[in-house]
Amino acid sequence: MLMGFVAFTLSLLLLPFILLHQVHASSHGTNYVTTNVDGICTSSVIIHGYKCQELVVTTKDGYILSLQRIPEGRGEVSGTRTKKQPVILQHGVLVDGMTWLLNPPEEDLPLILADNGFDVWIANTRGTRYSRRHISLDPSNPAFWNWSWDELVAYDLPAVFDYVFKQTSQKIHYVGHSLGTLIALASLSEGKLVKEVKSAALLSPIAYLSHMNTALGVVAAKTFVAEFTTLFGLAEFNPRGLHVHALLHSLCAYPGIDCYDLLTSLTGKNCCLNSSTVDLFLRNEPQSTSTKNLVHLSQTVRDGFLSKFNYVKPSYNYMHYGEVFPPIYNLSNIPHDIPLFISYGGKDALSDVHDVGNLLDSLKFHDVDKLSVQFIKDYAHADYIMGINARDIVYNVVLSFFNQTFDR
Repeated sequence: MLMGFVAFTLSLLLLPFILLHQVHASSHGTNYVTTNVDGICTSSVIIHGYKCQELVVTTKDGYILSLQRIPEGRGEVSGTRTKKQPVILQHGVLVDGMTWLLNPPEEDLPLILADNGFDVWIANTRGTRYSRRHISLDPSNPAFWNWSWDELVAYDLPAVFDYVFKQTSQKIHYVGHSLGTLIALASLSEGKLVKEVKSAALLSPIAYLSHMNTALGVVAAKTFVAEFTTLFGLAEFNPRGLHVHALLHSLCAYPGIDCYDLLTSLTGKNCCLNSSTVDLFLRNEPQSTSTKNLVHLSQTVRDGFLSKFNYVKPSYNYMHYGEVFPPIYNLSNIPHDIPLFISYGGKDALSDVHDVGNLLDSLKFHDVDKLSVQFIKDYAHADYIMGINARDIVYNVVLSFFNQTFDR
């Protein structure tokens, strides 16, 4: 059974920190060990000499999301350049916007973009530490966690795009990593964001996951996540919570599982990480998400195609969708004139080259001059956000892509 496959493997990323530092939290609370006392701006942007604004965006279904804006480069005189091109950065699952800001400032993509004349916006999805608010629900209420990445597609990403578009009156560049690529592709396939997006850079895309073959995959696929979540009624999947903590301990007892080399086991052999950056990552991530979200991702692993959340019982699916099977996200519906940049790595165990091939096949009718593809032989999943050479290998290419003149 592959239900919960992604839940296990991604949450395992934190285990060395849990075992070494014994961080505990209830399944409904949060007890993060973090340098982020007052917010991402204070801890990770302003200290480097950049201006930064902490903002909030409310989705149509009532979630209040944290959003950071870096309006100009370091040392830039305010007002020297008008009508800057906005860029939204969207993180992956079980992390938040901090994940873009773990290296020195000259190596962090948001600050590089700001220094190169872009108006930078960092999104944080529902359930992460600064997006745990709702107009009527509290995180202690299981109803707060009744969502999957369908809702990120339908509500979170459109809310952020609408807000940025209204603030800037400009079409928007987009950078997504991991799950941030999936929700963008799914949104575009349903006609969302189309009028507001200028181009999209998709790093380590995970639109398809059926070939994901991490070292932990075989063991994770045979474990009892579905039974575990049913037994404990976990609406919130908190990797630092006591129930998940106990589950991870039990998984470490499996022969051949090295609980002190989980980053490699999960993501593939990352070529270019600095140990101090990994340590900072483990002090700030991972974040909570909904168990339903991880089950939905696991359905994607199992099924090999993209569809809305499967409630399994035909009557439940019919109640939600008017059909006995959940609707499919057809990526070939993405408008062919939207400029797309896709970068993937040869060592990436999550964004496998075969799955990226399936994605590219879905885009085979895309305008040739609007689709750029980069393959990096030695890169794995985490290199794209924490690699010490990502600026030279990836980010400069993204800058060049954004600086092209696109007629949209």
